[in-house]
Amino acid sequence: MLVQGGFMTKNSELTPFRIDVAQADLDDLYARLANIRWPDELPGAGWDYGVAKSHLRELVRYWQTGFEWRAVEARLNELPQFTTVIDGQRVHLAHLRSGAPDAVPLLMTHGWLSTIADFLDLAGPLTEPQAHGAPAGTASFHLVLPSLPGFGFSGPTREKGWSIPRIAAAWVALMDRLGYDRFLVQGGDFGSLVSAEIARLAPERVVGVHLNALVNSDIDWTSEDPTAGLSEAEVQTVYAAGAKWEERSGYAVIQGTRPQTLAYALFDSPVGLLAWDLEWFVDYDPAVTEQSPVDRDAILTNVTITWLTGTAGSSARLHKEAGDAFSGGPLSGVPTAVAVFPGDYNTVRTLTERAHRIIRWSEYERGGHFASLQAPDLLVEDIRAFAEQLAKDDGSA
Repeated sequence: MLVQGGFMTKNSELTPFRIDVAQADLDDLYARLANIRWPDELPGAGWDYGVAKSHLRELVRYWQTGFEWRAVEARLNELPQFTTVIDGQRVHLAHLRSGAPDAVPLLMTHGWLSTIADFLDLAGPLTEPQAHGAPAGTASFHLVLPSLPGFGFSGPTREKGWSIPRIAAAWVALMDRLGYDRFLVQGGDFGSLVSAEIARLAPERVVGVHLNALVNSDIDWTSEDPTAGLSEAEVQTVYAAGAKWEERSGYAVIQGTRPQTLAYALFDSPVGLLAWDLEWFVDYDPAVTEQSPVDRDAILTNVTITWLTGTAGSSARLHKEAGDAFSGGPLSGVPTAVAVFPGDYNTVRTLTERAHRIIRWSEYERGGHFASLQAPDLLVEDIRAFAEQLAKDDGSA
């Protein structure tokens, strides 16, 4: 019997896990940061050609002198963590049990660039809401936070084929091992694809689906009228999103076609990895005001975990493995909530409704694509409200 952080199970397939990075690995990282070969930069280029050199230099300087990995490690180790093997792949997870007798199991899946560290500020408010200022009766949750296969402490993957449906099946198996028959799922970015697929795979098990940072749209650009059925405003949104994506899609094209070639650079250079990830963490321009900035410690936490686990290449492979998952999928029929934050420019309700049974749609003026880092309070409130709506509607949550 395993006992850790209030979690008890008779399942011998789950092994307690604690992060303990060797000092030699940290020393190697800092040695590399001290011996950077900086490329040239065109005068006045700013962010037009990619990450601005001045911004990257400052962040690297902070990585060397201000960022405290051991403090991050200690905070992560406050979460009860485990590893298990599912379908031949090591899976790392955090599992937090709420003290509330009516707590609902909630499976949360992160996206690309991210790790479960993105959920640190959500864990307490979701598991013990009253201890974090919420009124009595606020929905509470047992949290299951797995690292995607190939990401962080769940990586690297060792074989081809870790597609979105395969990950969804692995997560269902994980919930079986934890003893949860029915549960909520939540995810952003790739997590939105995985969460939606779980509902298609096991609709009788999933109470509801909560999504943010949607990365798919069910639209057929080969048809005579691909925007048929959309409102005028939605058509404008679709084409504006297409224009943005044309400029920003280079990373996805490379990761979706030649991830191994990219892996050599990202595996060998921490600054190269940081620069690659900054393309999305800062939305190309840190001065953009419609999104809340991502805290630099949060950025460096994710990048450092990726570096120390050697998973830049294996996490990038998910773009290739995901295949046609980006084009949507059949309607699951499971009640679904969508939270739209600034920067989620391709989230269109009419398109989303083709693949999801939407019962809650929320749009926010603060936050960003990484909502758990940019507006954790709003994301927590939206998840709670959705769970409470489900309970009110059918009493099953």
